[in-house]
Formats: sequence, structure tokens, C-alpha cells
Amino acid sequence: MTLTLPATLASYFAAKNRHDTPALLGCFSAQARVRDEGQDITGLPAIRAWIEQTSARYAVQAEPLDCREEAGRRIVRANVSGNFPGSPAVLTFRFGLAADGRIDALEIG
Repeated sequence: MTLTLPATLASYFAAKNRHDTPALLGCFSAQARVRDEGQDITGLPAIRAWIEQTSARYAVQAEPLDCREEAGRRIVRANVSGNFPGSPAVLTFRFGLAADGRIDALEIG
């Protein structure tokens, strides 16, 4: 069975797996917020730095397993592998989407 994701989320995971910073950054709105590893990252310059740092540090690959909508957010569980303790692991990505379809909030846990 093939998982169908909203276009922005499909683009997010494809760019993430290619480690394509410009394409990944293009998935986010200008005022986007990310929460990852207990840190809050706000705005495109900070999100770019986060993408570059985490890509270099962890070399992550993420395979979405399922997607559902909950309280106005898209919840994606993904099998994530890379250079981190406990790899591979199933992580939950909670996406908030702006009116234009771009990611305006993301929490990874």
C-alpha cells in the first residue's frame, strides 16, 4: 500500500532524504516554528541553520509510515534512521500548515 501525503509533506520528506537544504527550506513559511530536541527554532534563517546542522550531524533518512489529521495538524509517523543513538526509530512529526500549504509549525518527537 502506498502512503499519500499532502504535497508539501511529500516534498518535505523527499527533500529531507536528499539532504537538499534549499528544497527543504522552501517547504516552510516565513514565520515557521520548529521544535526539535527540546529546542525552539523560529524563522527561515534559524530553520536553515537547523537543517544544515542536523543533516551534517545525523545524515537522517525518514520513511513515512502513516498520516492522519488531528486537531488541525497533520501527524506523520516515520521510520527514521541515521547517525544517532537508537537508530532506527519511529518518530512523530506534527505539522501545522499555513493557508498557502507551507509548513508553519513542526514538532518532532
